[in-house]
Amino acid sequence: MWLWGSMMARGDLPAGSLQGRAASIPLADLAHASVFGARIEELRDRVVLLRMQDQLAAALALIELDGVARRMVLCPPDLADEHLGAVIRDAGANVSVRDAATPPAEGVGVDVCVGAQLAAADALATRSASHQTETETETETETEWVLLTSGTTGAPKLVLHTLATLTSGFAAQPPPAPGTLIWSTFYDIRRYGGLQIFLRAMHGGSLVLSSAGEPVTDFLARMAAAHVTHVSGTPSHWRRALMSGMAGKIAPRYVRMSGEIADQAILDSLKAMYPQAAVAHAFASTEAGLAFEVGDGLAGFPASLLAAAGARAEIRVAAGTLEVRSAGNALCYLGGAAPTLKRADGFVDTGDRLELRAGRYHFMGRSGGVINVGGLKVHPEEIEAVINAHRWVQMSLVRARRSPITGAVVSAEVVLAEPADSGEARPAAEVLKEEIMASCRQALAPHKVPATVRIVPALAVSEAGKLLRPNA
Repeated sequence: MWLWGSMMARGDLPAGSLQGRAASIPLADLAHASVFGARIEELRDRVVLLRMQDQLAAALALIELDGVARRMVLCPPDLADEHLGAVIRDAGANVSVRDAATPPAEGVGVDVCVGAQLAAADALATRSASHQTETETETETETEWVLLTSGTTGAPKLVLHTLATLTSGFAAQPPPAPGTLIWSTFYDIRRYGGLQIFLRAMHGGSLVLSSAGEPVTDFLARMAAAHVTHVSGTPSHWRRALMSGMAGKIAPRYVRMSGEIADQAILDSLKAMYPQAAVAHAFASTEAGLAFEVGDGLAGFPASLLAAAGARAEIRVAAGTLEVRSAGNALCYLGGAAPTLKRADGFVDTGDRLELRAGRYHFMGRSGGVINVGGLKVHPEEIEAVINAHRWVQMSLVRARRSPITGAVVSAEVVLAEPADSGEARPAAEVLKEEIMASCRQALAPHKVPATVRIVPALAVSEAGKLLRPNA
């Protein structure tokens, strides 16, 4: 199994395209042209480190290198230089591929410069995979895909996948009719969430990619011009899109969230903005793969999913934490001191805490993200869900604040929603703060109620599209 081969599964050239901010590349052009030119043979059977700023260049490189390279290491653009040496060592990289905007990496051998444009001189007689066999069942020679975890502190973990594990959730589905599916994503395709959308688009469709530093208003305008049908991002991505005033320019048929907890407020907001669209939230992680998707418009997921017949993944709740076993699980972590990724029975512990309420599991937050208030555990996301339900709140962030009495208390930062076109005036900030506090007192235990609520103009979001949390 290799990516270009799967794109050619119908026997015809792929009809879609990859669209960046500065260029649009028809996928059919890749049949006889290469962004590497003749130098692609220098990458055959090598362990290739991909370090690129431009997503379009990265997407083209992924298509070309799967089935050619022995292993690809997908470095997100925000990978700190201090971690690069460990990534190279643990992945065994011996070749680097970069675009013109990325400085060369030291000590990794050949440095191939990748451009986002296809040059007429870059001609290929044909595109071929290494180790081609007569059967479709041999997977031991598949190119390995190495993804980096998106933690904001410490060195990232290296997670090993193959194309088979990455596409297990949709590879068996028949490709859509040509021209009917136009994907876009706020994610970067070097991270698991974005890579999933890239591979789905290559399964049969087109993909509109964001560009580094591109304002969300400009990206939404490009989505609108391309008539995107399917859009994916984190809840934080979508909140920023809704705040931009441009979200109504697109009219997708399918809206998807993953990567963070999708609370009822963001689900309701997206359904109100796109009443014609199917609004879904999925649970997936770099290690566990895609576990499930929920499309009933409600936060959390029904307990019946734990025993669902024919589900793409087995899921269970052990000691209050979600665990997943499926063909989409990563194979392992890389590195000499790497921890074990799977339990002995094949399940991956996601570290996501759950609470069962009236037959439905609700995500509470990460095991490592708990605030300790006088010995009592507080999940910031639970409080944020209550705050975000206020009609004048766009998004919020709950964090710990030191207290000499309890060790910590809860503090909340809130971004207010802008008045709608109806002309309704937004109440004063002090009035809204009191209303938010009253909502928290009504819905939460006393130790979970914020000691302070502060109105802020914006909240920081990571390169992975998630709220930047101080204990992440």
